[in-house]
Amino acid sequence: MVRIHDITTDTEDPPQFVALLALRQTTLNGPEYGGEEIARIQKAAYPDIRPRDLADTPARAFERALRAARGMGWAVVAAVPEDGRIEATATTPLLRFKDDVVIRVTARGAGSRIDVRSKSRLGRSDLGANAKRIRRYFRALDETRVA
Repeated sequence: MVRIHDITTDTEDPPQFVALLALRQTTLNGPEYGGEEIARIQKAAYPDIRPRDLADTPARAFERALRAARGMGWAVVAAVPEDGRIEATATTPLLRFKDDVVIRVTARGAGSRIDVRSKSRLGRSDLGANAKRIRRYFRALDETRVA
Protein backbone atom coordinates (compact mmCIF):
# COMPACT_ATOMS: atom_id res chain seq x y z
CA MET A 1 0.00 0.00 0.00
CA VAL A 2 1.21 3.49 -0.85
CA ARG A 3 1.53 5.46 2.40
CA ILE A 4 1.13 9.02 1.19
CA HIS A 5 -1.64 11.57 1.53
CA ASP A 6 -0.43 14.50 -0.60
CA ILE A 7 -0.65 14.10 -4.38
CA THR A 8 0.35 16.74 -6.90
CA THR A 9 0.84 17.07 -10.62
CA ASP A 10 4.02 19.08 -9.99
CA THR A 11 6.30 17.37 -7.47
CA GLU A 12 9.11 19.90 -8.02
CA ASP A 13 6.99 23.01 -7.39
CA PRO A 14 3.64 21.89 -5.95
CA PRO A 15 0.80 24.41 -5.88
CA GLN A 16 0.73 26.09 -2.48
CA PHE A 17 -2.15 26.70 -0.12
CA VAL A 18 -2.74 30.38 0.58
CA ALA A 19 -6.39 30.86 1.59
CA LEU A 20 -6.37 27.47 3.35
CA LEU A 21 -2.90 27.92 4.86
CA ALA A 22 -4.05 28.87 8.38
CA LEU A 23 -6.48 25.95 8.47
CA ARG A 24 -3.87 23.53 7.08
CA GLN A 25 -1.46 24.59 9.83
CA THR A 26 -3.93 23.25 12.41
CA THR A 27 -4.33 19.84 10.74
CA LEU A 28 -2.27 16.74 11.43
CA ASN A 29 -0.86 16.79 7.89
CA GLY A 30 -0.05 20.52 7.73
CA PRO A 31 0.48 22.53 4.55
CA GLU A 32 4.05 21.46 3.69
CA TYR A 33 4.95 19.14 0.85
CA GLY A 34 7.05 16.10 1.81
CA GLY A 35 9.80 16.67 -0.76
CA GLU A 36 11.83 14.28 -2.86
CA GLU A 37 10.94 11.09 -0.95
CA ILE A 38 7.21 11.68 -1.34
CA ALA A 39 7.72 12.68 -4.99
CA ARG A 40 9.60 9.42 -5.64
CA ILE A 41 6.86 7.33 -4.01
CA GLN A 42 4.11 9.20 -5.87
CA LYS A 43 5.80 8.88 -9.27
CA ALA A 44 6.20 5.13 -8.77
CA ALA A 45 2.61 4.63 -7.59
CA TYR A 46 0.81 7.14 -9.84
CA PRO A 47 2.89 7.80 -12.97
CA ASP A 48 -0.21 9.17 -14.75
CA ILE A 49 -0.63 12.09 -12.34
CA ARG A 50 0.86 14.87 -14.45
CA PRO A 51 0.05 18.48 -15.36
CA ARG A 52 -2.62 19.11 -17.98
CA ASP A 53 -1.86 21.38 -20.91
CA LEU A 54 -4.74 23.24 -22.53
CA ALA A 55 -4.90 25.26 -25.73
CA ASP A 56 -6.98 27.86 -23.86
CA THR A 57 -5.59 31.21 -22.75
CA PRO A 58 -4.87 31.37 -19.00
CA ALA A 59 -8.03 33.45 -18.41
CA ARG A 60 -10.21 30.96 -20.26
CA ALA A 61 -8.44 27.98 -18.65
CA PHE A 62 -9.02 29.54 -15.24
CA GLU A 63 -12.75 29.80 -15.91
CA ARG A 64 -12.84 26.17 -17.08
CA ALA A 65 -10.83 25.08 -14.04
CA LEU A 66 -13.15 26.93 -11.66
CA ARG A 67 -16.29 25.62 -13.33
CA ALA A 68 -14.93 22.06 -13.17
CA ALA A 69 -14.05 22.44 -9.46
CA ARG A 70 -17.55 23.67 -8.68
CA GLY A 71 -18.99 20.85 -10.78
CA MET A 72 -17.13 18.37 -8.59
CA GLY A 73 -19.18 19.61 -5.64
CA TRP A 74 -16.14 21.01 -3.87
CA ALA A 75 -16.52 23.97 -1.51
CA VAL A 76 -14.50 26.65 -3.31
CA VAL A 77 -12.69 28.73 -0.69
CA ALA A 78 -10.74 31.01 -3.03
CA ALA A 79 -10.71 31.80 -6.73
CA VAL A 80 -8.00 34.34 -7.56
CA PRO A 81 -7.69 34.78 -11.34
CA GLU A 82 -4.73 37.17 -11.12
CA ASP A 83 -2.77 34.45 -9.26
CA GLY A 84 -4.24 31.62 -11.32
CA ARG A 85 -5.16 29.94 -8.04
CA ILE A 86 -8.26 28.07 -6.93
CA GLU A 87 -8.54 26.49 -3.49
CA ALA A 88 -11.32 24.18 -2.40
CA THR A 89 -12.29 21.56 0.13
CA ALA A 90 -13.56 18.17 -0.98
CA THR A 91 -15.56 16.06 1.46
CA THR A 92 -15.55 12.30 1.03
CA PRO A 93 -19.05 10.86 0.67
CA LEU A 94 -18.95 8.00 3.14
CA LEU A 95 -16.85 9.07 6.13
CA ARG A 96 -17.06 12.84 5.47
CA PHE A 97 -13.26 13.31 5.58
CA LYS A 98 -12.17 16.73 4.37
CA ASP A 99 -9.30 17.01 1.89
CA ASP A 100 -7.99 20.26 0.49
CA VAL A 101 -7.29 20.99 -3.16
CA VAL A 102 -5.31 23.77 -4.78
CA ILE A 103 -5.35 24.33 -8.53
CA ARG A 104 -2.79 26.48 -10.34
CA VAL A 105 -3.31 27.85 -13.85
CA THR A 106 -0.24 29.24 -15.63
CA ALA A 107 0.60 30.36 -19.14
CA ARG A 108 2.28 27.70 -21.25
CA GLY A 109 3.27 28.84 -24.74
CA ALA A 110 0.09 30.01 -26.46
CA GLY A 111 -2.02 27.99 -24.01
CA SER A 112 -2.14 27.07 -20.34
CA ARG A 113 -0.93 24.51 -17.86
CA ILE A 114 -3.11 23.20 -15.04
CA ASP A 115 -1.50 21.81 -11.89
CA VAL A 116 -3.51 20.26 -9.09
CA ARG A 117 -2.62 19.26 -5.55
CA SER A 118 -4.95 17.28 -3.29
CA LYS A 119 -3.97 16.71 0.33
CA SER A 120 -5.72 14.90 3.15
CA ARG A 121 -6.10 16.68 6.46
CA LEU A 122 -5.81 13.45 8.47
CA GLY A 123 -4.07 10.10 8.17
CA ARG A 124 -0.78 8.78 6.85
CA SER A 125 -2.33 7.09 3.84
CA ASP A 126 -5.23 8.24 1.69
CA LEU A 127 -5.78 4.78 0.12
CA GLY A 128 -5.47 6.40 -3.31
CA ALA A 129 -8.27 8.94 -2.77
CA ASN A 130 -6.26 12.03 -3.72
CA ALA A 131 -4.96 10.51 -6.96
CA LYS A 132 -8.50 9.42 -7.86
CA ARG A 133 -9.75 12.94 -7.11
CA ILE A 134 -7.19 14.49 -9.46
CA ARG A 135 -8.05 12.01 -12.22
CA ARG A 136 -11.79 12.75 -11.82
CA TYR A 137 -11.09 16.47 -11.80
CA PHE A 138 -9.16 16.26 -15.08
CA ARG A 139 -12.01 14.29 -16.65
CA ALA A 140 -14.42 17.01 -15.51
CA LEU A 141 -12.05 19.69 -16.82
CA ASP A 142 -11.93 17.97 -20.22
CA GLU A 143 -15.73 18.04 -20.37
CA THR A 144 -16.08 21.65 -19.19
CA ARG A 145 -16.50 24.43 -21.71
CA VAL A 146 -16.81 28.19 -21.28
CA ALA A 147 -18.33 30.72 -23.65
